[in-house]
Amino acid sequence: MVNYFIIPIIIVIVLAVAMFLLRRKHIQEISKLEHKKLQIQHEPIFEEMTKVKQLNMTGQTEEKFERWRNEWTEVVDVLVPKIDSLLFDTEEMVDRFRFKKATGIEKDIEQQLSVCEERKNSILHELNELIGSEEKNRVEMESLKEEFREARKSVLAHQHSFGRAVPALEKELEYFQPAFEEYDDLTDNGNYLQARENVIAVASKANELFPLIREIPSLLSELQSKVPSTIRELRIGVEEMKQDGYYLEHLNMKSSLSAIERELEELLGKVEILDVEPVQQRLVEIDATLDSFYDALEDEVKERQYMEQTYGGVASKLVAVKAFSKEIAEEALFVQQSYRLDEKEAAIPKRFLVDLSEATKRFELLTSQGEYGESAYSGLAQELRSVAETLERVEMETIAFQERIKNLRTDEITVRKRLDELARTLQEAERKLLRANIPGIPDEIEVRLEEADEQLFIVQNGLEEVPLNMALVEDYISNAEKVVHEVALKIDEMLENALLTEQIIQYGNRYRAAHPAMHARLLEAEMAFRQFRYAKALEEAATAVEEVEPGAMKRIEELLQEHVQ
Repeated sequence: MVNYFIIPIIIVIVLAVAMFLLRRKHIQEISKLEHKKLQIQHEPIFEEMTKVKQLNMTGQTEEKFERWRNEWTEVVDVLVPKIDSLLFDTEEMVDRFRFKKATGIEKDIEQQLSVCEERKNSILHELNELIGSEEKNRVEMESLKEEFREARKSVLAHQHSFGRAVPALEKELEYFQPAFEEYDDLTDNGNYLQARENVIAVASKANELFPLIREIPSLLSELQSKVPSTIRELRIGVEEMKQDGYYLEHLNMKSSLSAIERELEELLGKVEILDVEPVQQRLVEIDATLDSFYDALEDEVKERQYMEQTYGGVASKLVAVKAFSKEIAEEALFVQQSYRLDEKEAAIPKRFLVDLSEATKRFELLTSQGEYGESAYSGLAQELRSVAETLERVEMETIAFQERIKNLRTDEITVRKRLDELARTLQEAERKLLRANIPGIPDEIEVRLEEADEQLFIVQNGLEEVPLNMALVEDYISNAEKVVHEVALKIDEMLENALLTEQIIQYGNRYRAAHPAMHARLLEAEMAFRQFRYAKALEEAATAVEEVEPGAMKRIEELLQEHVQ
């Protein structure tokens, strides 16, 4: 029964709270809309429009001013009162809890406020544009008029500097005075936005013409004076150099300079019609061409100096290197009677002579061309450098080859000394075996000794061959050194093991009676020792003693070392 009353009460309370919250939300929205309306209502638009009265209130300016005033009057006198009425209706709907109807009216108010805001922004934008245009037009046009006066003064006062371009420049300058007058008329009549278009058009024309007025005098100076003067200097220089014995036909300068002179007239014609950009580009190319001719003439002078300073030295060196290479070739033939050279080395002297023969032909050809004046010094000098480089290379390689064949005898003596040292090393190792108190020599050592003897025999036979192949003998002696040193090392190791085994067995004899297991292992060690297995004997004896007396091996080795020293 209690639940029957509580649930409706809860529902009523929830509905009441919801209605309260919705009413509060709408009241806040109405307050926000009221604030927006007041902001628009109190915008100082009429005060801003009074700034226009500083301008000429005629024409376009007057039309815009009237339109702005009418539009804002409609906002203040029509739209704002309408919004006031809608706000009143909204408050009434909220008080009557007709929230859905209130929401619709609020959206209508938002739309009306947006219309007011758009009209305000449009008026202010056009207003600022108009006022800004007037100020910007005035500043820029004054600058353009000053530039025009300077340009016109320059053309009138220095007509000789503009040459045949004067008529075209004067015709282009005629554009500005009417344009200035048109601007003044538009400004006087309050048409500031149209005047802005006029200013932009005049500025564009000025940006095209005034730089030409500054550039044309220097272009004409280059076309009429600098380039022709340079061409004359080049022609004079060419003639003087030809009289001095230079061959310059390969530069093809005469026809190139004539072509440039003919082109200068075409370029002057372009300047006359104010087509300056291609003229500027072409002049850069012409200057580069003329500079290259100067460089080419300078190179000819330098290369002639190089020829005069170097020719005699190269001629002498050619004779000397040919004689030296021939001498080394003969020496190589003599050396080959005693020493064998491989195919590549044997061919070296012949290759030197072939290279020198080719260098001689090239040197004779450049000599003949220089005598008859049929070639440029640049080409002759390049060929002379190539010949000089060949001689330098052949000389260096010949010296290296000479050293190589001289070293053959030295290498032979060195190999014989190495062979003697190896023989002594092997003999010393064999004497150690004979002096050693051991049961016998293991088969492995015997085999290694025989191999060492065989390698020494191979080296000896190689040294007795005629002609002697030193490359092969070098390989033989390297193999012999490896084998002999290995067997000597093995013998020392074997003898050391044998001696150490004897010392360990003697040391271990004191424990045999008390340690049967040790006695058995020592017997095995003695068996291995008598079978020439000295490494095995050392292992067995050392293990047996270490098991009974740890550290005994170290003490035995120290005692043995002291005894040896």
